[in-house]
Amino acid sequence: MFFHYFDPLYFIIVGPALLLSIIAQARVSSTFKRFSRVGASAGLSGAEAASRILQAHALPGVKIQRVGGFLADHYDPRSRVLRLSPGVYEGRSISSIGVAAHEAGHALQHAEGYVPLQIRSFLVPVTQIGSWLAWPLLLFGFLFSAFALVKLGIIFFAGAVLFQLVTLPVEFDASRRAVAILGERGILTAPELSGTRKVLNAAALTYVAAAAAAVLQLIYFLLRAGFLGGGDE
Repeated sequence: MFFHYFDPLYFIIVGPALLLSIIAQARVSSTFKRFSRVGASAGLSGAEAASRILQAHALPGVKIQRVGGFLADHYDPRSRVLRLSPGVYEGRSISSIGVAAHEAGHALQHAEGYVPLQIRSFLVPVTQIGSWLAWPLLLFGFLFSAFALVKLGIIFFAGAVLFQLVTLPVEFDASRRAVAILGERGILTAPELSGTRKVLNAAALTYVAAAAAAVLQLIYFLLRAGFLGGGDE
């Protein structure tokens, strides 16, 4: 029978990516806090820096809102709202400005019709439904040897994996835009930009880890289902 409370193969395949995820989360938190203690010479808050970027690119319709949580920052293309966590919205450090500029980069992607962002936005509802259905389908499918359920679960899970993969170029491009704009607009100096890159690179590692974990989990399910020659006995 496939289902066990502990399957060594799962941890052999997926374990390294899960470890990378833990390391990535710890790194982004420590790096953000480290450079949160470095004030930006321009004296701008994250919200003010984001506002300048949006105005410079003629995007006055994009709203900037303060939301709760630590590094809960995100851009909502549906409502055209850039939401910044308290430390980023109010903070006047190179960390705060870097993260705010990154989220503003997503607004620029949206305005320009950046294709990977459009694909990711299209996949959001599909992924939400698929992620909710995939695990029950896989669990019961393997438990009761119902191959049709397993196959359907893998299809749904593959959609979630695709979302993670499409997220990578979206996030990398937003960080690239952020660093370029902050330098071009004189919002941060060259030494300050170096610290901002470290913050954004640490954040990027979390997306890489999430994508790696998703891909390896899919490989695990394909092996257990016999699609890759593994099969459960």
